Amino acid sequence: MKIVIYGLTITSAWGNGHATTYRSLVKALARLGHRVQFIEKDVEWYHNNRDLPEPEFCSVRLYEDWIAEERSLLREAADADAVIIGSYFPDAIVATRALLAAGHGPLLFYDIDTPITMSQLRAHGRCDYLEAELIPHYSVYLSFTGGPILQELERKFGSPQALPFYCSVDPAHYRPRTVQREYKCDLSYLGTYAADRQPKLMRLLNEPARLLPDSQFIIAGAKYPEDVTWARNVRRITHVSPPEHPTFYSSSRFTLNLTRNDMVAAGFSPSVRLFEASACGAAILSDDWPGLSQFLTPGEEILLPEDAQDVADILTDLTDAQRLRIGERARERILSEHTSVHRAREFEKIVAHCAATIS
Repeated sequence: MKIVIYGLTITSAWGNGHATTYRSLVKALARLGHRVQFIEKDVEWYHNNRDLPEPEFCSVRLYEDWIAEERSLLREAADADAVIIGSYFPDAIVATRALLAAGHGPLLFYDIDTPITMSQLRAHGRCDYLEAELIPHYSVYLSFTGGPILQELERKFGSPQALPFYCSVDPAHYRPRTVQREYKCDLSYLGTYAADRQPKLMRLLNEPARLLPDSQFIIAGAKYPEDVTWARNVRRITHVSPPEHPTFYSSSRFTLNLTRNDMVAAGFSPSVRLFEASACGAAILSDDWPGLSQFLTPGEEILLPEDAQDVADILTDLTDAQRLRIGERARERILSEHTSVHRAREFEKIVAHCAATIS
C-alpha cells in the first residue's frame, strides 16, 4: 500500500512522544512492504532539534505554509490507499476539509492524545486539530485510549468506527543494553515537564530521594522550571535522544512511569514510554490508572507505589533477583502483544476493512 500521514513530527523527538510512536509504526509498515509518505510542518522548535531528518524507512515532505502549498500537499495523497491525519498536526482541520473535498481516502484520524482531545471536544466541540463535526467523516478513529471512551466517540460524536490503536515498541531497538555510568542510578524518570505530572514526580521520586540520601536518582527531560527544588541526589539531564533510551532504561535499577491527569481519568491509556521501558527489561514503578492491568500485571510485571515511603521500601527491600524478574516478565508481556509489527498488522486489517466497506 501507499500510506500518507499528515502528522506532528517524525523527524524530531525533542519534547514530544509523537516521533518515536510514528517511527516505530512506520518502520514496521515499511518492513511489511508498504510505502509511507510523512507530511510534517517545518516548525522552528523541531527544525532546531531534528535528530532524524531523513528516515530510511519512509519519505518525508516538510512544508512551511499549508495555504501556499495546499495543491501539492494534496497531490501527495491522490493515489494513496490510506490517508492519516494525526493529532496535533498543526493544519489538521484545514487539511481534513481539503482532503474530503478532493475525495482522497479512506481518511483515518490517529489520536495519540485521545484524553486531551476528548476533554476539549466535550467542553468546546473542537480543539486546535479536530472539530467534532469532522469526526463522522473519518472512516476510522484510531485511538491511543481504549475502554469506554471508544463508545463515546461512536455514540456521541458519530464516529463510524472508533478502535483502540495503542502505541507500540520496536524490539530491534528497545532491548536490554549494557549499563553506562552516565545513566547509572537507583531510580530514573524520562519525560518532558508537565504541570499535572509534577506533583507525582515530586512525591514518587524527589521525596524518596530525600529519604534515601545515599541513593542516586535521575530526571531526564526538557522544559522543567528553574525554580524547582530538587533533592541533592537528584541529577537532571535536559535531553536523552531516542537512540540512547534503551541504555538509559537499562542503566537504572528501577524506572518511573507517570501519567497525565486526562489519561488517568480516561483510563486504558498506556504511554509509549511504558512499552519502551518494558521492552528494555526495566523494573517499572508507576502511578495507577484504570485499565493498567490490561497491559501489565501489578505486583508481577509492574509495581504501583502510593507514596514516597513505598518507593523507598521498594528500592531498599527488593533483591536484584526480584527486580530483574519483574523486568523480564514485563518484557515478555509487551513483546508478545505490543510490538510495532503487531500494530502494523492491525493497521493492515483496518485498511482492508475500510476498502471492503467502500467497495
